[in-house]
Amino acid sequence: MKEPCVYILASQPYGTIYIGVTSNLLGRLQQHRANSLPGFTEKYAVHNLVRFEMCETMEQAISREKQLKRWRRQWKINLIESENPTWVDLAVGLGLPPLDLSQRPDGC
Repeated sequence: MKEPCVYILASQPYGTIYIGVTSNLLGRLQQHRANSLPGFTEKYAVHNLVRFEMCETMEQAISREKQLKRWRRQWKINLIESENPTWVDLAVGLGLPPLDLSQRPDGC
């Protein structure tokens, strides 16, 4: 079953932010965490799910992703903190294990 979703990942609180879209949030998070998707999130260790929004259709999710990507950084931070003020990794609440911070390239 496809569940369109736009999601925001962060490397750490106030760190590097990534916005993506998917129809399978848990599957996509597992890909990011395993670094099986070469690119931005792998290079900058952006793996913490700090916000997500479920959408009715994939078109709505893509439209919302494009909207958020155009926003200023502070607006994105405000959006994250409106529901997740401590930048907790929401993936744990969805059933994924906590990230192993010792595997981060910067050691943080």
